[in-house]
Amino acid sequence: MGPAPTRAEHRGTAGEPEVMESALEGTGKEGKKESLKKRKMAGSPGEGLLQPVKLSRAELYKEPTNEELSRLRETESLFHSSLLRLQVEELLKEVRLSEKKKERIDAFLREVNQRIMRVPSTPETELTNQAWLPDGVQVPIHQVPYTVKGRFHFLPPAQVTVVGSYLLGTCIRPDINVDVALTIPREILQDKDGLNQRYFRKRALYLAHMAHHLAKDPLFGSVRFSYTNGCHLKPSLLLRPHGKDERLVTVRLHPCPPPDFFRPCRLLPSKSNVRSAWYQGQSPSGDGSPEPPTPHYNTWLLQDTALESHVQLLSAVLGSASGLKDGVALLKVWLRQRELDKGLGGFSGFLVSMVVAFLVSTRKIHTTMSGYQVLRSTLQFLASTDLTVNGISLCFSSDPSLPALADFHQAFPVVFLDSSGRLNLCADITASTYHQVQHEARLSMALLDSKADDGFQLLLMTPKPMIRAFDHIVHLRPLSRLQAACHRLKLWPELQDLGGDYVSAALGPTTLLEQGLGSRVQLLAHSRPPVSEWDISQEPPKHRDPGVLTLGLLLRPEGLTSVLELGPEADQPEAADFRQFWGSRSELRRFQDGAIREAVVWEAASMAQKRLIPHQVVTHLLALHADIPDTCVHYTGGLLDALIQGLKEVSNTKGRIVVSQGGEPVMVPNVEAILEDFAILGEGLVQAVEARSERWTV
Repeated sequence: MGPAPTRAEHRGTAGEPEVMESALEGTGKEGKKESLKKRKMAGSPGEGLLQPVKLSRAELYKEPTNEELSRLRETESLFHSSLLRLQVEELLKEVRLSEKKKERIDAFLREVNQRIMRVPSTPETELTNQAWLPDGVQVPIHQVPYTVKGRFHFLPPAQVTVVGSYLLGTCIRPDINVDVALTIPREILQDKDGLNQRYFRKRALYLAHMAHHLAKDPLFGSVRFSYTNGCHLKPSLLLRPHGKDERLVTVRLHPCPPPDFFRPCRLLPSKSNVRSAWYQGQSPSGDGSPEPPTPHYNTWLLQDTALESHVQLLSAVLGSASGLKDGVALLKVWLRQRELDKGLGGFSGFLVSMVVAFLVSTRKIHTTMSGYQVLRSTLQFLASTDLTVNGISLCFSSDPSLPALADFHQAFPVVFLDSSGRLNLCADITASTYHQVQHEARLSMALLDSKADDGFQLLLMTPKPMIRAFDHIVHLRPLSRLQAACHRLKLWPELQDLGGDYVSAALGPTTLLEQGLGSRVQLLAHSRPPVSEWDISQEPPKHRDPGVLTLGLLLRPEGLTSVLELGPEADQPEAADFRQFWGSRSELRRFQDGAIREAVVWEAASMAQKRLIPHQVVTHLLALHADIPDTCVHYTGGLLDALIQGLKEVSNTKGRIVVSQGGEPVMVPNVEAILEDFAILGEGLVQAVEARSERWTV
């Protein structure tokens, strides 16, 4: 969790040691005499050995103070043990940012502000005329289609504002990021910039011009581009100091429009701001057919307009409540260890901060709570609340012009509205990701309630990547194959809404796999590797560049080994849907009770093959519905079957011996070999228990 605190950080400020020494020496002559006696008593047996201090009866049985009693009661009721409390406190010390580093970061931010305001202006040109861009810098988005209306010229930002966790005091080490919002002057923008990616093109050109000039400044060690939360339409500019402070901080610049530039009624989830004719490169049909809504596109516009309002809300809620800030820091560590905050659609630290703000506003969390209480309360809320069914909102206004929660549920799988009542904070999160967060929260609450000795280690210190969290893993590569899958599934409206991101569009039909796996799977989740940053002279990464899409299957043992998928009876109307879903695998079968039903039978001769029936289900459905061949599906599961089978064969041969009875060979148990196997097994169990118990041995 980051480098250990330096010696200076342990000491604190320069005056602290002197204060501590004066406090110790303030007992007067009696204190000096008593300390001399203790030194003589301790030094008499051995000069270099540390001896126990002998206390008087009054000191030994002195009543605890009110502060000590309060701390003991709090530890007993909240932490279950003093060790857990000490572990949480030490973790918070480890991830907090020291005051010395804050001063250096603040100094760097002041220099960044000055450099930004010195970037020169440019003359006005058409958006498609980008000849004014100097060599050595690329526009950090894919301009597809290239033709778009509008004009652009560069002016210094109207306002530079620090937003995000650094300003709130909830950022955690080792990666310190400072988000800075650059308000684009109103003169650059036009009334219809919300249509057809015009605003996003101007936003990218704004960053490209700024990157060219800042890259020449010796203050910066690196100037690079990155996608904001994995969104390919919203790049950000990353600035790092030069020299030894290069790893101190990363400043992320986010251009944003003036707060009241876009009309809120045009950005509702039911509105369309990307024209089909423009996106598909066709002439307008003119038949009056309605345009498909673009809820995600509208959300990305709203996100840029709400940067300052969100930080103001969090600042008002968190304020000076150190317990709330500690709780947010612990939740960020919890998310990071489980890799739930990575890439587009991740459950980010900002989102969990807004969840804490919601719980404070609904009085489920009090500002006087400790960080551990905030952690428990938030995990309990996540474990027991399904935002895919009943969304929540930070808006308590009764304005009838605001859309209802039901309108957002029709457009998004997960719903959590901000204080404006128009922006869904969970717009990019899929239902499977949120169910994974729910599952991990339930496991964490069970771990905390069990009062296990290694609960803290498992909760906040142990990484839990997907390979550890799921039984079977499916890798889909190359990702370019998903583009053909979107065409097969006719996902043109989703591609238009997501700016051509066919990987995100293909994640919606994962419900096909959930339906096919049925009772075999308890949880189906996906993981996309975050898109790496790139140099300003390089073209932006394509949607296929991360290389792989990973699916995790958490299996349910009860129905895992069943070889039969039982469908409806042949004369039922549901039989046609069953045949369409399973394709050639569906067939009519007569059962012992005389019923004739649609059914799917999987090939599995042994128990090991039955445990791998999900492999057959996944490959069949992906090939049938998404046109993804089995050569693109790399399935990982049942890796222990070969080991188990090998041990069984060795035991069968080793556990029997051949003897002769009446001239015929007979197999009888080999008792010595069996006892030897039990001895080896016992030694392995003892070693495992010792390794588990010695984890916290000092």
